[in-house]
Parts: sequence; C-alpha cells; structure tokens
Amino acid sequence: MIEAKHISKRFLLKRAVEGIDLELIPGKMYGIIGENGSGKSTLLKLLAGLLRPSTGSLKINGSPLTRKSATDIAYMTDRGRFYPYLTVKQLVDFYDSQFHDFKKEKAFRILEYLAIDPDEKLKYLSKGNLGRAKLAVTIARESPFILLDEPLSGLDPMVRESIVKGIIQFVDFERQSLIITTHEIRDIEPLLDEVFILHGGKIIDHQTVDDIRTRERLDVESWLKRKMQGNESMS
Repeated sequence: MIEAKHISKRFLLKRAVEGIDLELIPGKMYGIIGENGSGKSTLLKLLAGLLRPSTGSLKINGSPLTRKSATDIAYMTDRGRFYPYLTVKQLVDFYDSQFHDFKKEKAFRILEYLAIDPDEKLKYLSKGNLGRAKLAVTIARESPFILLDEPLSGLDPMVRESIVKGIIQFVDFERQSLIITTHEIRDIEPLLDEVFILHGGKIIDHQTVDDIRTRERLDVESWLKRKMQGNESMS
C-alpha cells in the first residue's frame, strides 16, 4: 500500500501540492485528473519517490517512500525523448539491467503488439511510437504499482486507443495498481476504479467511478466539469 498523510511540496515560494491524503492499494486503477498546473505531475513524482515531500508522511508498505522504492514502483514520465541514441532493443536491455522485476520477453511481446520495431532508434520514432515504446518498458515490469504521467497527451485517437488496449492486455489487474494522470479522460475511463480531482494542488474530491455513474448519473469527464464549475463559483 502507498499511504500519503497530509503531504505538501513547495518549490521556493511556489506551492505545488498541499495537504494530500490518500491510500493506494494493489489491484485498483486510479485516475488523477484536473486542469493544467493543478499539481498532477508533481504528485505522481512524489508517489514515484522522485521528489521528497516538504511536509507530511509518505510511505509504501509501512516504510518511507524514497528513490529506493523504485523496486516496487514503475514510473513513466510525460517528458520527451529519453536516451535518444539507443535503439528500442537497447532500451529494453537497459531496463533489464536496472530492474529485477523487468520481464524482457514480455517487453518484446508488448512491442510486437504495439507494432514497434525493436531496431529503430528512439530519436527517429514519432511521438506516438515513442509513447508506445515507453509504455512497453514500463508495463513490462511486474511491480505492484505502475505510475503513468499523461501517457495519451498529444497523441491521435488511433494511438491513444492502441495504448489503452496495451494496458488492458498486459497489466495484471489482479495484483497491480495503475495510477494515471490524464486529460484524455474518456479514453481511460473504462479502466478506472477510483478518481481524484486535483485543483490548486489540493484534492477537492475523490469518488469511485461506480458512484459517479450511479449516484451522480454522470460520466467522469462531466463530473469533473461540474466539480470545477462549482469550485470556481465558490472561490
């Protein structure tokens, strides 16, 4: 379990996230949604152990969550081209050398499923194919927590569909948790169990997708819009 108790993160005088409380358990799919600048990427980096909270407690399985927690957490950044001089196959070899839970054969199965040439250099891949390659090496790990930061951002509908299908095909929903930040809510909604709305660095609501559909009678995107409009009217 990942447990955050009143965590905050500041960069000099800027507040990125503040007062975050949440519990994440294996076997569930969580969405972190909100407008640009709401703190989604910062929160995901905190949960990945790449940043340390300025205040509050952040633990995984009862121990402090740090960079060493990468053995239990697979993280996919939203940032651009990494290791551009490598081929896709060399990227797979690199991940295999770094993570004990990485499954090389599984990575190549995912790449084949997503139609990515292992011999292509990363710097020559289109944005969509680079996104597929990054996803392949991330979900080829068998860590209990998989964190994906805007995996569908800026991609055309066909690429987004292939990535969602890849997640469905290769993530073990029985024992792994997916935590995803996204603006492409309609594409990812079928995967989600629970959703957090982040606004101004704070969680302003947290619901299960079933409750949103049955009690609110809304899809997740419409629920987000209603919550944001209500929040703006109160501010």
